[in-house]
Amino acid sequence: MMRKQKTLRLILGDQLNAQHSWFTSVDDAVTYVMMEVRTETDYAVHHVQKVIGFFAAMREFSKALENQGHTVIYMRINDEANQHSFDKNLKQFIDQHHFTHFDYQLPDEYRVDECLNAFCQTLHITSNVCDSEHFYCERFELSEFFKGKKMLLMESFYRSMRTKHSVLMEGAKPFSGQWNYDENNRKKLPKNHKPTPPLTFHTDVSEIYSELKTAGIRTIGTVDERNFLWPINRKESLQLLDFFVNECLQLFGTYQDAMMPNEWSLYHSRLSFSMNLKLISPKEVIERAIEAWKQNPEKIEFNQLEGFVRQIIGWREYMRGIYWKEMPSYSDLNYFNHRQKLPSWYWTGKTKMACMRDAIDQSLNYAYAHHIQRLMITGNFALLAGVHPDEVDAWYLGIYIDAIEWVEITNTRGMSQFADGGIVGTKPYVSSATYIDKMSHYCGSCYYSKSIKVGERACPFNSLYWNFYDQHEDKLAKNPRIGMMYNVWRKMKPEDKTALLEQAQYYLEHIEEL
Repeated sequence: MMRKQKTLRLILGDQLNAQHSWFTSVDDAVTYVMMEVRTETDYAVHHVQKVIGFFAAMREFSKALENQGHTVIYMRINDEANQHSFDKNLKQFIDQHHFTHFDYQLPDEYRVDECLNAFCQTLHITSNVCDSEHFYCERFELSEFFKGKKMLLMESFYRSMRTKHSVLMEGAKPFSGQWNYDENNRKKLPKNHKPTPPLTFHTDVSEIYSELKTAGIRTIGTVDERNFLWPINRKESLQLLDFFVNECLQLFGTYQDAMMPNEWSLYHSRLSFSMNLKLISPKEVIERAIEAWKQNPEKIEFNQLEGFVRQIIGWREYMRGIYWKEMPSYSDLNYFNHRQKLPSWYWTGKTKMACMRDAIDQSLNYAYAHHIQRLMITGNFALLAGVHPDEVDAWYLGIYIDAIEWVEITNTRGMSQFADGGIVGTKPYVSSATYIDKMSHYCGSCYYSKSIKVGERACPFNSLYWNFYDQHEDKLAKNPRIGMMYNVWRKMKPEDKTALLEQAQYYLEHIEEL
């Protein structure tokens, strides 16, 4: 009689998909393994809420599997037998428990993919890898879509995704006859407008927090260990989804680019953490949003819905596709050859610039900032200041609870820093104080003046903006999307240009004092 195969299956911390086909039936011959390891806590200096959020969600998922009858090995961060790497721990489990087969799901990070590929080459037992069954696209679907094309335009990919998956379509045409409502979604919040207070959770994570301190894991940011505010399981993630579609979606699109001091959530869904851990899927998020719109089209206008759908089926899937198309070389790209260090106040929020202080403080307190705060405040300044993309990557990867490399690096090194030279974005996203004031309420309370370009209290964004264009004219002047700015620059009086460049140089030399 043939002996039944004894299988070990690895579940990574961002593979908490309860709807995966692995779990459709209970098999006594299958053991699932989950582990908290230093290779994952230490490859960047993470926000304390990020590490806690991952561990808390992993532990909840492990318990849920056990309650369903599955066999689970769960290794905590301080377990004595923990060798703190996937390959070493897996070898230990296979040898100790005499497993005859190893399974894992495709990792979303290149370094983990390489690690597990190499590990399987060393095995004396059979192994297999399967899909994580989460994304709309397969790993290299975008690469095939853009094969032979020079421009990797997100918009064309987005339209193909809408068509392929019949999302907001009427036959072969987009619902309403228009694909994109981005122009409708760029409004500033009215000054006295009070956004809907965010739904938060109140989980006691003091045990995990204590374990992190015992382990000596280096983190940044703050946490209320008795009231952890992020969802850590599928039930809470679905509650947050319902809250978003019922309370926030109606104004999401209109104000998705708006910024207001001391308002950290606004009308954003904050579902990225849950989705990136696979507690909920992009498909069910989109379907729930569409259902809410259909039930109440008078309350939720179509532009609100389309902007949200575009972020998920368009931007999120696009960024993952770019990641797998361009890695590993993408992580070394530095188009402008920037070399500066990130100012130390990025880690403390101690700066006189109101917009930077608010965005950084918010990030340290909540492990979150929305996409315009990341792109046009913290990312904008880093690009204008000539900070090395490695430094910017490390900060974004560490500070945000939803930052996993596949989605972080393409947004940071690509969209934010233009270090990829235009693979993701068609132009660098930089601005002076004018844009920041247009989309926020920061400038009125700032030490610096938005309207002054040179002098003691001149807004640093103003002179750094023109300095950036002057420094990189050889690479940017022919870009059709920013040619107008060079026309303005060339028409300035020589003495005005000199004053702006001298002001920028002064700020760059005294960047720690800003």
